[in-house]
Amino acid sequence: MDTAPHSRSPASVPGAQAIARAATLLRLVTAAGSAGATIGDLSRDADLTRPTAHRLLTALRAEGLVDRDETTGHWLPGPELYLMGSVAATRFDITATARDVVRSLAVRTEESAFLSVRRGDETVCLVREDGSFPIRSFVLSEGVRFPLGVASAGLAILAFLPSHDVDAYLERHGDLAERFGASHAPARLRARVRDTQERGYAVNPGLIVEGSWGLGAAVFDRAGTPQWALSLTGVEFRFSGERLGELGRILLAHAHQLSTRLASR
Repeated sequence: MDTAPHSRSPASVPGAQAIARAATLLRLVTAAGSAGATIGDLSRDADLTRPTAHRLLTALRAEGLVDRDETTGHWLPGPELYLMGSVAATRFDITATARDVVRSLAVRTEESAFLSVRRGDETVCLVREDGSFPIRSFVLSEGVRFPLGVASAGLAILAFLPSHDVDAYLERHGDLAERFGASHAPARLRARVRDTQERGYAVNPGLIVEGSWGLGAAVFDRAGTPQWALSLTGVEFRFSGERLGELGRILLAHAHQLSTRLASR
């Protein structure tokens, strides 16, 4: 019996493995930001041999999708990515709609404020606005990705997904504890999901970088699905006691404002 092309699994499509590997490298290069990434880091993080990673990056460079700094040898996003992104932004970019909300959050709290978007099993930071407090956390900046449930933005999104989606996610990512520490083992992550659901916003008590705390609140689309998150980061003593609750209330108010705005677009 013939199988229609659209019913094939991704692995059975000719060239799918190469495309998946190239896409992984593109995500890693963009996540490295303006500093770029070395071939060693890229091959390790993509789980590729160094020659394979170099061959794929060279092909991507020929198409303008990545570039290479000849002085440092670091790989960087290429000009074609900018052009593609400019077109895609008309469909997916909400930064123009959200930037003043993020800025207001930074001004009100004096902490660094962020907007992140869900992309599959990850969150990607889209906007960063620094507050006036001089000590800042640099765990998060534009383009940085984290798996759901790791940073406060991803935990906020994960907590408000349907329970079966949470179960499926944890089943797919049993290596979170190995990658990010024992605090990300499934049982402990489920406990933080429950706490987030009860509190309304997520708290990350220095689980990525010691002493750097984060709060996250989900932002919902018109269908009530958590697609984005607002978050705050700062040093531990600024996120303790009564101030933690006050920061959470301000964060939730801004997240509700942005959800309402996006739903009416």
